[in-house]
Amino acid sequence: MLVYNDQYHKKQELETIEPGKIRMYVCGPTVYDQIHIGNARTFLSFDVIRRYLVHKGYEVTFAQNLTDVDDKIINRANEQGRTAAEVAEEYSQAFIEQMRRFNILDPDIRPRATAEIEAMQEMISSLIEQGSAYVVGGDVYFSVRDCKTYGIVSGRDVDQLMVGARIEENEDKRDPLDFALWKAAKPGEPSWESPWGPGRPGWHTECCAMIHRYLGCPIDIHGGGSDLSFPHHENEAAQASCAWHEPLANIWMHTGMLQVSGDKMSKSLGNFHTLKEVLDRYPANAVRLLMLQTHYRSPLDFSFERLDGVAGTLERLEGSVTNLRWAASHASGAGDDDALDAAVATARAEFAEAMDDDFNTAGGLAAIFGLMTAANTYLDDAGADASAAACTAAADALVELAGVLGIMLGEAAGEALPEELVGLAAEHAGYAGDSAAEAAEALLAARQEARAEKDWARADAIRDAIAALGLAIEDTAAGARLKAKEQ
Repeated sequence: MLVYNDQYHKKQELETIEPGKIRMYVCGPTVYDQIHIGNARTFLSFDVIRRYLVHKGYEVTFAQNLTDVDDKIINRANEQGRTAAEVAEEYSQAFIEQMRRFNILDPDIRPRATAEIEAMQEMISSLIEQGSAYVVGGDVYFSVRDCKTYGIVSGRDVDQLMVGARIEENEDKRDPLDFALWKAAKPGEPSWESPWGPGRPGWHTECCAMIHRYLGCPIDIHGGGSDLSFPHHENEAAQASCAWHEPLANIWMHTGMLQVSGDKMSKSLGNFHTLKEVLDRYPANAVRLLMLQTHYRSPLDFSFERLDGVAGTLERLEGSVTNLRWAASHASGAGDDDALDAAVATARAEFAEAMDDDFNTAGGLAAIFGLMTAANTYLDDAGADASAAACTAAADALVELAGVLGIMLGEAAGEALPEELVGLAAEHAGYAGDSAAEAAEALLAARQEARAEKDWARADAIRDAIAALGLAIEDTAAGARLKAKEQ
């Protein structure tokens, strides 16, 4: 299984620190607003990576932080006349809600920066004692040029890192590259007591301390967006190297940037979209399907036009699972199952081959779509003679493989038949049970009987009553069935 390691700029065989186990950390959001779809793309990518590793049999421990103290939070609180804690709590909950709507699995560990101050202070004290950090007034800075391993994540030397980097100029720092581990308190800002006076941690400090506390160092995989490679991840790695004299992570992974209709997403261009906004308009399955058609390391071009197209693809995929389930429950079993069984085996092999190659979700989706096409062809050719076992195996494979990508198909995503069918079946077909599925079968049988007897009024009455519930009657080679009416 090959994984691209940004530290070495190449794919390498996945070798875990502990056999069968993976410790994984992905930088979480700064909670001052709804997250945008660029953030969502990163969190989706690592959700799928995590899901696939579990699918492969690894025991994955996944941690992701919430940055709930930061300049952006403080500024937003001042704008709104609220406390920073109130803003952070509101958007922490908003983030968790949108992640669940997007079918992102909850992390096993979700530490919040404000609850980890003690661990950060311990790390900072160790860095000061070892000469890797220094105190200026109430601030503490990390001495970049004293770190012999600085540059291992981005692959550039210290002087090159000066070029084009977002470096905070500060006359109190010994070197422009030095970064704050602890910031002295300013009036009206949240602060905590420390050996260097009241203040709060620097942004680069929290993840490093949390990883060491909850997962230990080194971990197997550290991930985030490509914009975090420098300086954030570089600074994290430097702190671990100097504080504990060991790497922070063995594998560094970063996702590509997201563009909207070919342009960089920005509020000034009017193409800035939050995940909530998108999920209010489109189902999570459709958004995931669109994003996963592009490899996680490549730039992603997002547009609502592309989402519209993906929605149709998703409908066909869901329809294929429904058709297979229907055929399995109505098939005579007399047909040949070799072709469909072979298509299932091929899809599983191609899916694994693609995903084993640095989590190539585009290739994984191609395997799923290939099985969908083969299944549809099989159903058209076999009709009522389809093999129930083969149809069930194909449906199960589509649901399972899509589920590895967090795209939920079949019964998990479908709508149950409305209970009102029971009353209609009692009225029109003499049905005396309480099962909506059985009621649907009774209504279809009654309509077929009416048509055979040329009782068109009764047949039409049954059809119209079913239509009033938002259902349509679809005739297939295996018989009639009910389905939701197309909008």
